[in-house]
Amino acid sequence: MTERAPSPHQPALSAKLSAIAESATLKVDAKAKALKASGRPVISYAAGEPDFATPPFVVDAAREALNDPANFRYTPAAGLPGLRGAIAAKTRRDSGLEVDPSQVIVTNGGKQSVYQAFQAVVNPGDEVLLPAPYWTTYPEAIALADGVPVEVFAGADQEYKVTVEQLEAARTERTAVLVFVSPSNPTGSVYTPDETRAIATWALEHGIWIISDEIYQNLVYEGARAMSVVEVVPEVADQTILVNGVAKTYAMTGWRVGWMVGPARAIKVAGNLQSHLSSNVNNVAQIAAQAALEGPQTAAEEFREAFDRRRRLIVAELSKIDGVTVPNPLGAFYVYPDVRGLLGREWRGKRIETSLELADLILDEAEVAVVPGEAFGPSGYLRLSYALGDDALLEGVRRLQELFD
Repeated sequence: MTERAPSPHQPALSAKLSAIAESATLKVDAKAKALKASGRPVISYAAGEPDFATPPFVVDAAREALNDPANFRYTPAAGLPGLRGAIAAKTRRDSGLEVDPSQVIVTNGGKQSVYQAFQAVVNPGDEVLLPAPYWTTYPEAIALADGVPVEVFAGADQEYKVTVEQLEAARTERTAVLVFVSPSNPTGSVYTPDETRAIATWALEHGIWIISDEIYQNLVYEGARAMSVVEVVPEVADQTILVNGVAKTYAMTGWRVGWMVGPARAIKVAGNLQSHLSSNVNNVAQIAAQAALEGPQTAAEEFREAFDRRRRLIVAELSKIDGVTVPNPLGAFYVYPDVRGLLGREWRGKRIETSLELADLILDEAEVAVVPGEAFGPSGYLRLSYALGDDALLEGVRRLQELFD
């Protein structure tokens, strides 16, 4: 059958959705997987996905849940009561905030909680202060809420952490929300308790909502602790939404269970949205997530120790490359080297001016996939996830060392 040419009178698509870009990290990872499937020995540092299997006791809980026909039916849109209670307990334990389970909404992964958090507190034209480097999804989720992202950049010299002075300089009468992420994706930076307290106090004084992404809060190293804004300044809880999930700590990325915790008025409107958007999260996955939160934390600690070993290895090896500056990340499982020293030079016969061009060169010449800084803010940086096997991690860095020798 001959394909017809598009009609000049086709109805228009949504302008809002047409302006949304595909996730840069998923795009790079998909390209790397496609190349690997074609037979090329590509090593990918692109995806923020632990290489470990979900702990067996969590899988067992899911398997047992399949024996209960009640799990094949609709359940409350905001989540199963048992899981909401487990999340409230975790919030008390790790974020220092006492909340009622009614203040919890279980979502399809952390991304849905991020999306709904912005939908709940952003009005058209509101400005959202977005510390950069930032996770690639934040600006798109802000735009979907008709908000205006306002980037506040902190470079390697500041360990990628913004200051109150920078936030105040960016604040206007239209500032409504601050995004706060510690530990950070993409940088792995962890704010100190004093830094966190200063930022939370500033937001409290100016009546600014905080959306705090705490999904990496249990992945910290060298004695660091990612203290929550609501722990250091309890009064700010009335204007804070915490988003979190089981994906990173428990190697459960594919289970798609996240959550949001916040004041009742914000949770009410977000819950109304979810009742129309998706209803309840998969019941079997919810039961597995409850098992992860309430069960033994031995496997999670083993994962953290493995990440710590890989972190030290990748920082040490990347630091051997002339022109690369590597701040020491104290959380998450990312390293975010400053590669401006490699730009404006010729490599393998190609003049490289941006980190986007550098990432393309690295994939073509070294068969290593990294995500360029343009996905997270200004050019001049690369994000590498060290949530991959030890052997692959070391081999990939050695290829980079050889490329830039």
